[in-house]
Amino acid sequence: DQIKEEWKNTHSTRVNLKEMGLAYDANKAVQIPNVKRQMLKDAKRIVTGNEDLSDHENEEVTARKSYVMEKLEVEAKAPRERLFKLPNGQAQFLTYLIKKYGEDYEAMSRDKKNHYQLTWKQIRAKIKMFKGIPEQYNTFVQSSSTQLEA
Repeated sequence: DQIKEEWKNTHSTRVNLKEMGLAYDANKAVQIPNVKRQMLKDAKRIVTGNEDLSDHENEEVTARKSYVMEKLEVEAKAPRERLFKLPNGQAQFLTYLIKKYGEDYEAMSRDKKNHYQLTWKQIRAKIKMFKGIPEQYNTFVQSSSTQLEA
């Protein structure tokens, strides 16, 4: 959104990004060190005796719209909402196992509905993941509590 607001259609992509303090080409912005090229530059400096010979080494890019870059950094560092959910079939299978066996994972692994022959540790990990998803686990807890009341 910040980029869209500050974008000028009259400028090229490269100029727009440079004004915002963003890189057009990531490979040029953060180059992999090349030992051979660096040795050639050093040798050229020694031969010519010119210590000021630099190809944009100390050139600092000043962004006119640096606040765009700062907003993007804040947005990137902000915590994201977890959108992970287990498939409904797997959630139903796990709720069936929890209702039938409680916390007995070894009995769960021997259940006849365990078609994928999951080990007790795999089932334990899946149940732990299931409990870590509040939307799905809370619906299971509410449904099991209403069944106990009835």
